[in-house]
Amino acid sequence: MPNPASPATALPAPAPEPPARPGYRAVFRVREFRFVFVAHLFSLLGVVVSELALTVLVYDLTRSPLLSSLTFALGFLPYLLGGTLLAGLTDRLPPRRILVVCDLVCSACVAAMVVPATPVAVLLVLRCAIAVVSPVFNGTRMATLADILGEGDLFVLGRSLLRIVSQSALLTGFAVGGVLLTLVPPRGALAVTTVTFLVSALLLRLGTARRPARAAGSAAGGLAGTWAVLRNRRVRALMLMFWVPPLFAVVPEALAAPYADEIGVSTAALGLLMCALPVGTIAGELFAGSFLSTATRSRIVLPLAVTGVLPYLLYAPEPGVALAVAALFLAGATGAYTLGLDAWFVAAVPEEQRGRAMTLMTAGMMTVQGIGMAGAGIAAEFAPVHTVVAGTGVVGTLCLLAAAAELRASGATEK
Repeated sequence: MPNPASPATALPAPAPEPPARPGYRAVFRVREFRFVFVAHLFSLLGVVVSELALTVLVYDLTRSPLLSSLTFALGFLPYLLGGTLLAGLTDRLPPRRILVVCDLVCSACVAAMVVPATPVAVLLVLRCAIAVVSPVFNGTRMATLADILGEGDLFVLGRSLLRIVSQSALLTGFAVGGVLLTLVPPRGALAVTTVTFLVSALLLRLGTARRPARAAGSAAGGLAGTWAVLRNRRVRALMLMFWVPPLFAVVPEALAAPYADEIGVSTAALGLLMCALPVGTIAGELFAGSFLSTATRSRIVLPLAVTGVLPYLLYAPEPGVALAVAALFLAGATGAYTLGLDAWFVAAVPEEQRGRAMTLMTAGMMTVQGIGMAGAGIAAEFAPVHTVVAGTGVVGTLCLLAAAAELRASGATEK
């Protein structure tokens, strides 16, 4: 930030024009982004550990596998509610205030979970409350990144870094939570997460600049404002391209345990099946962000997106672990298309609608993942797992081709 002596009151100067290929190091040179990045680490740690600890706590209290799994599923379902009804707040209120308040709400909800007298029904309601504010927090943070880093390549790389951290949490977060639960009871682990949310709030309050609301007096509220964003065909087509790939991509992960049982492999092999997709995603993003130019990342968006689930066809002959892991890794690596898509999206959305549009986009991505997982489970009741995954490769590719055609027709790919 240009004036570190007064971060709470002074707006930073516009981000300098980045070089043709700035790389991830250039992003970390922006002081304000470093605060956002570290706050993201603490907030993400709080989310992952609280999800695991609450799931274990509900099972300990009820001995019900259904309620325990429902606790985890509630992390997806309320995203749609929060993303549609509360999205307007992201443009009508100062962004730093929204980020800090969301972290404080999460901390307060988790603190209430720690109270021994809290009944299971209230625990589930509190879990829903966290999920409702999550899309508002994520959308506001994404819009704020454009203010901090500009709308060019630095923004794309900053978004990529936050995604890489989120994917890494899939590999390490639950392991950290599991170790923590061996040392303290579930309520003790939840108490730790109240602190992580508070630290995130403090970092965002002290390390980011105070900015005015983007559209304090003009943004339409509620569903009317949401429809105002979706009427823009270019923005709508770009959102569709963000939503369709994860709808199908989650299928092998959702069915990893049944597939491991189907081919008769160990729990260690199951771990490989669970890790392959996020590892591929991280590798693809790092390569694209480090070695590809802005123009190249833009050119590969549609080719990578439409072929993203084609590797799932390798499941057709019911492969062993090695081939299945290779298919998942390749599918994950195609996720590098999101870097170019991020650039298109931030360029297409009017600034006064940016917070709402990004909240809707992130809420939709979480919602479709929940739908994809549920659909995979239903399909696997009627067909072998390897057939379901291979069929996903066919159906998903057809849907992605249709989404890409709409994207081209809307002109959203034009520079």
